[in-house]
Amino acid sequence: MYDKEFWNERYANEEYVYGKDPNEFLHSRLPNLKKGRILFPCEGEGRNAVFAAGLGWDVFAFDQSESGWQKALQLAKEKNISIHYEISDVLGYPFAPEQMDMVALIFCHFHKSIRTTVHRNCVRTLKPGGLLLLEAFSPDQLQYSSGGPKDPDMLCHLKDLRMDFAEMNVEYEEALEIELNESPFHRGKAAIVRLVLRKI
Repeated sequence: MYDKEFWNERYANEEYVYGKDPNEFLHSRLPNLKKGRILFPCEGEGRNAVFAAGLGWDVFAFDQSESGWQKALQLAKEKNISIHYEISDVLGYPFAPEQMDMVALIFCHFHKSIRTTVHRNCVRTLKPGGLLLLEAFSPDQLQYSSGGPKDPDMLCHLKDLRMDFAEMNVEYEEALEIELNESPFHRGKAAIVRLVLRKI
């Protein structure tokens, strides 16, 4: 798993390394959903959180990187909106029970040694009926140079994700290849998985 120093260094420049526009999958889904409280774990520079807040969601986010936190707040100020953004690593975040209407995991890659714990914490913080939206690189991504971890233990098979979220209803799932164009770090052919699940 990448450490705080890695992300602080990546986010240190003035440029937004993954851009200021939201993830395409999130962009296609979020405007059509009933607004509420949404959590963005490992949110980095804030592009997705700021997008959600601009739609009227009550946005909560966290990341271990102080550089990412600073740029997220800067982006929110630029858009004249507010977000609740904390500095925390994923194992230290409280994930208070039944507080969120939605959790969005956008390219949040965890080593398999902690992945199930993190995912179950995400389920725990959802209210009954709450949604979880996920996009992540699959192991097939190792053949491409469009981004993502090079450690296969940090990449996601749909079957493993189904086990992590076994108590949720699957509303949408797909493993597919897309053309990423989010930034120099996310550009080119990519192998991804997408999920939308609802807490029972």
